[in-house]
Amino acid sequence: MRQDEVFDQEAVEMSYDLQAVIADEEILRVATRDLPAARLASIGQRLSLMPMTDALCEAVADAGGDGAWGFRRFPGGFEKVLAGWSAVGPVAYVEAEYFGGVGEQRAVVWDAGTIALAPLHVEEGEPFPPAGSPVSQALRRLGVVTGAAEDEFSAVGLDRHRHSEAWVS
Repeated sequence: MRQDEVFDQEAVEMSYDLQAVIADEEILRVATRDLPAARLASIGQRLSLMPMTDALCEAVADAGGDGAWGFRRFPGGFEKVLAGWSAVGPVAYVEAEYFGGVGEQRAVVWDAGTIALAPLHVEEGEPFPPAGSPVSQALRRLGVVTGAAEDEFSAVGLDRHRHSEAWVS
């Protein structure tokens, strides 16, 4: 099932929200070794997802930094942390929020310490660009491979859970 079909199903009254870091399993495992608030979930294709729980947001927030690029759950100063983690491979931060079949997505990817995919945003009611949704574009930068009838979002099963914290509960 493709991502746009996920949000058009009969259960349009249900909500979907995802705020997470996604990267190679080994990158996230090593990067979060000293971060007790981090919880990782394997999503396939050698990737792991780290939901932005309240505890994690508090643990990584930099009191001197501001959230960036309009993300809803992006702690101040976290971009420096993710840039550092990306020294050994690409790291994405993604957000998707839907209710009643409408919503928005944001994504950004760091690689080798710099932004490799500029922050992307598709607002409520705006169609996805030909390159795909922001989350799918970020996953593509992480190396996700798709089948004929799916996009990157569904290829790694991001539709398995409707809320961020469900990934690690």
